[in-house]
Amino acid sequence: MNDASGLPEGYEFSADTDRVDVERVHRWLSTDAYWATGRPLDQQRRAMAGSLNFGVYDTVTGEQVAYARVVTDHALFAWLADVYVDPVARGKGVGTALVGAIREHLRPTGVRRVLLATHDAHGVYEKAGFAPLEHPDQWMAFHYPAPE
Repeated sequence: MNDASGLPEGYEFSADTDRVDVERVHRWLSTDAYWATGRPLDQQRRAMAGSLNFGVYDTVTGEQVAYARVVTDHALFAWLADVYVDPVARGKGVGTALVGAIREHLRPTGVRRVLLATHDAHGVYEKAGFAPLEHPDQWMAFHYPAPE
């Protein structure tokens, strides 16, 4: 493991939005992520513009191998979204390390709560310190109908 970030050797974490390969992220999400299948590139760009963006990169090739974004007020609340690890990097601890690095990146802001939603990656997030909502009955959501 890379002592500085918790990432496996050969990978590095970055919070530099300029390093994010927007087209690669869009391709990953719009074709291989159940929550974003079919998402238009323009919508992805707007989501990224309103978020903190994070990546994990191969230290040899420089290619991006993972992505996540956070929507936050930089004071109290954050929403972790669009966490994706390229299939070539899965099973190596990259996703857990990415989420942990994001958590540490947010710590100095004073954010008290980071939420996320997942259908199938509970184990990844539990390793990074996430737990089910203590009082899910207190949370509500509003959903706009899907555009026709």
